[in-house]
Amino acid sequence: MTAVDDRALPAGLPAGAFPIHSALAACALPQEQDTADMFEIDPKKLLYFATVIEHGSLNKAAKTLHVSQPALSTSMDRLEAEMGMHLMERGPSGIVPTSFGEILYCHARLIREEVELAKRALLNARNGEVESIRVGSLPSMAGSVIPMALGRWRAMYPDGDLQVVENAQFDLLTGLLRRDFDFVIGLTEVFDMLDGLRQQVLFRDNRCVIARPGHPLFEVENLTWDDLVKHPWISPTSRRSHSVLEYVMKTLNVAAPQQVTVCGSLSLLKSLVATSDYLALLPFHAASSEFADGRLVALPFEDPILSRNIAVFFREGYEMDQPRKDLVACVKEVGLELSRTAPAP
Repeated sequence: MTAVDDRALPAGLPAGAFPIHSALAACALPQEQDTADMFEIDPKKLLYFATVIEHGSLNKAAKTLHVSQPALSTSMDRLEAEMGMHLMERGPSGIVPTSFGEILYCHARLIREEVELAKRALLNARNGEVESIRVGSLPSMAGSVIPMALGRWRAMYPDGDLQVVENAQFDLLTGLLRRDFDFVIGLTEVFDMLDGLRQQVLFRDNRCVIARPGHPLFEVENLTWDDLVKHPWISPTSRRSHSVLEYVMKTLNVAAPQQVTVCGSLSLLKSLVATSDYLALLPFHAASSEFADGRLVALPFEDPILSRNIAVFFREGYEMDQPRKDLVACVKEVGLELSRTAPAP
């Protein structure tokens, strides 16, 4: 088995931008204010704001933060001025967030948690503590490719500490940037993301259109996309404004199905297809057990766009040790084997 080459790799995903919350940009402001200026927020004020909301009192929050109450009050006034909107109001039980403040509080709390995680990670690194190998995977990989790869890797590293999480691609890459994962197994297409990531293609995965046995489309000869979109579809979520299916339809310049259900659970997706006239796109290996027991079948339909690149994503400048390289190599090896053995529709 060959370890992954960690030399110069293809450029990462296209650059994007993360505002504190896109909803803020759409909110009507009490006064005219330049949107770019609105997002120039002092992170320290956000941490103060989260504490004020949680205590419901400037005085209690000031004691927790070890600052004077007048200084904290001034800081909150400046935060509201910077945002151009009211964030807090006094209620019967103390200070409570406004609708705008509730949005900002959710993100302020996450920022505070990230700061604490950073402190913990730095302390662990300084003390020489060995971290678990943390892997993120698409649900369509987690039921076949990843388990087989882990079995091979475990034969080499029986005592290795490993954590695997399956999630939508957007959440996986966001978690990768936050250091929730060492690397992520995902798609190279469809998704835009922030700078700071690199990718290496591992294998080419072929999807098929799955349906229940006896679906009306089995009576149609020479299926086309126009035939397929006349039926309801269920699509895996990307956790963005579009689904994987919408990307395919847009690329082909084909009208989207009139009825689409977006689903984050692979097991629910397969169950819906097996018990209704829904259609879905999945790689053959992700539904191999359902094909074997006759609950699902692949429609006799092929198109080059059904192929997709599966890649390993990692942070810019991240250096994998040998166990991590070997795990990626196992994923690549299994993926290549399964993609070669997938039967034609």
